[in-house]
Amino acid sequence: MSKSVAIQVIRGAKKIVSEAEDFLNKAIREKGESEKVEFPETAFYLPFAYALLNLEVKTVGDLKEVVRRAKSFLRDEPSEKLWLPYLGDALDSGIATLLAEEVICVLRYLYGVEPQKDCVGFYTDTWQRKYGIQLVDGRMPGFAAILGSAPDNKTAVELVREFQKRNIICFVGSSYNGKSIIDQLIEENVELGWETYIVPFGRDTITAVYPLDWAIRAALTFGGLKKGEGKACLEYCKNRVFAFGLVLGEVDDLKYATGAGAINMGFPIIADTDIPEIKPSGITTYEALVKEFDYKKIVSRCIEVRGIKVKISGVDIPVPYAAAFEGERVRKEQLYVEFGGKVSVAFEYLRNKDLEEIEDGKIELIGPDIDELKGEKAMPLGILVEVAGRKMQRDFEPILERQIHRFINYCNGVMHIGQRDMNWIRISKEAYNKGLRLKHLGVAIHAMLHSEYGAIVDKVQVKLYTKLADVERLLKEARKTYAERDARVGEMTDESVDTFYSCTLCQSFAPNHICIITPERLGLCGAYSWLDAKAAYEIMPTGPNQPILKGEILDSKLGQWKNINDFVYQKSNKMIERVSMYSLTDSPQSSCGCFECIVAILPEANGVMIVNREYTGITPCGITFTTLAGSVGGGVQTPGFLGIGRLYIVSKKFISAEGGLLRVVWMPKELKEALSEKIKLRAQEFGYPDFLECIGDETIATSIDELLPFLEKVKHPALQMPPII
Repeated sequence: MSKSVAIQVIRGAKKIVSEAEDFLNKAIREKGESEKVEFPETAFYLPFAYALLNLEVKTVGDLKEVVRRAKSFLRDEPSEKLWLPYLGDALDSGIATLLAEEVICVLRYLYGVEPQKDCVGFYTDTWQRKYGIQLVDGRMPGFAAILGSAPDNKTAVELVREFQKRNIICFVGSSYNGKSIIDQLIEENVELGWETYIVPFGRDTITAVYPLDWAIRAALTFGGLKKGEGKACLEYCKNRVFAFGLVLGEVDDLKYATGAGAINMGFPIIADTDIPEIKPSGITTYEALVKEFDYKKIVSRCIEVRGIKVKISGVDIPVPYAAAFEGERVRKEQLYVEFGGKVSVAFEYLRNKDLEEIEDGKIELIGPDIDELKGEKAMPLGILVEVAGRKMQRDFEPILERQIHRFINYCNGVMHIGQRDMNWIRISKEAYNKGLRLKHLGVAIHAMLHSEYGAIVDKVQVKLYTKLADVERLLKEARKTYAERDARVGEMTDESVDTFYSCTLCQSFAPNHICIITPERLGLCGAYSWLDAKAAYEIMPTGPNQPILKGEILDSKLGQWKNINDFVYQKSNKMIERVSMYSLTDSPQSSCGCFECIVAILPEANGVMIVNREYTGITPCGITFTTLAGSVGGGVQTPGFLGIGRLYIVSKKFISAEGGLLRVVWMPKELKEALSEKIKLRAQEFGYPDFLECIGDETIATSIDELLPFLEKVKHPALQMPPII
């Protein structure tokens, strides 16, 4: 490491550690050592202190040890000595910086000055788990922490757009010359937020610890690592979390010190100013500190230095196209035209045809285009996609049809919600002014079906109807097919097939985890059903979804098969010897961290509670989802606790070894309402048509002491069932 860089790192670290100590002393005087401190919605306290130092910080007084340990990492001057795990005095100072920044930020939360205006602040465990599946399936190949400000607003927008095109999430913040890239983007009306992959953390460099906290928690959430396993956590980040820092404008002492902390995690720093470069690899995969002055090259330079593998969708339409635009919203004041929802009739329908019936690449618009509008802002729209392929199967129709949502949403300036005949599409004025027309939606669908499903689809043609009579006529056929599909899928059971499918997607983050997907049990992320896995295998026979012949059954009640156990044992790196598909208490499936919900035993109620990751309140087991999730993920089996996809709750096989749905005594109101009709139907099969009213929620109870009297009052069936443990 350059001696001049080391001097700046150490100088910046000393300054920030001193600031943390001063702030802590102020908090002790004004709040007292027993005052509670915490970041919102996390099970990992102060993540760096937890991961690296084995410290659970709960009070102001607990912060004294963090500051003491941070000071112990400081050095007086650069040294030639190199030692593990941090490879040098300057890098030790980088760790001191991250610890001190956590102290300052958590105290800011105590004083109510975080998050800053227009900023997200600390990134919660909920968001980490929500986006976990995108990290592991390649939709989000990495993330950038962008600090400072670009030379002008136009450059700032162009930079984030280039990252968005590559589906790289941008954590933006800090400032240079009194200006933050956050403000530059806001001034240009760029939509910020998780959904658009542009997430603001704060306007000062201290808050850059938030995206780094997000990264270190990946080791704890998905990697199965425990608190205090500091070296392993840092190595996990280097090998599995593809992040880097981009500093725009002068790199001051504090940015150098924070950057040194990031380099400890294997994250290189790229700057647009004339800084000394550090090119030897080791602590990072390639170079640690580089410069690039050409803004047209800086994005590709970042990707190259971190070793990120990206794939840009080659879709020939007049607006940017990438997964990063999937979460965009087109608001009323931005609206040019909309279809479906509550404003018009609309549907999307995909059907399989014979090869000779399809003209590949044919995009037809039957009816007026959006540039023929005369004052109105709503139109009917029918999207009919016809596909053909030698390996195409009827069962794959709904899977491909569901992708229309993504393929349309990837268009910058287009919003798509829902599916089938419940879709709602909006096109913005900006997209229209750039030349986007209805045929371009067909172009995107055609290109992406070939790109992602080329192994089963040989030909694709798209017809778009905008005349009301045509839309209503075709909608009748579509609805008939929708009903037939639902009936066909609903008839599938685990017993009706001889093959289950594996899913090892999450092993990129949770090396020992493996999902087994059956017709009656979807993946715990909620994104992959048995049919999805079957289609994925047809598309990529060597991919993460592999067929497993069930073979000899060992226990029908628990749901254990010899072939399944053998497969799981080998693919879990020989960490999991057996798995029960239908049990919560006996060898349950492992959980990676991407789960939508957690099932947890409540022994006092002889039942289970279910909590979804969107619920942030306390639960009857005495802790929140985030705290509970901290002990469930990481690819380990945890009897009595289970990560699941939410639709598994209404499966006949849901913890059927313990009695199934009738064991559920509590779940958040939002989850209960979302599944209410399905719960009612399933409960009727058990002979309890009013069972939904027997399930408690947070409006009734948030503790076991409050829940038990309610269960007695409603005569919950779980109270009369055999002991669950």
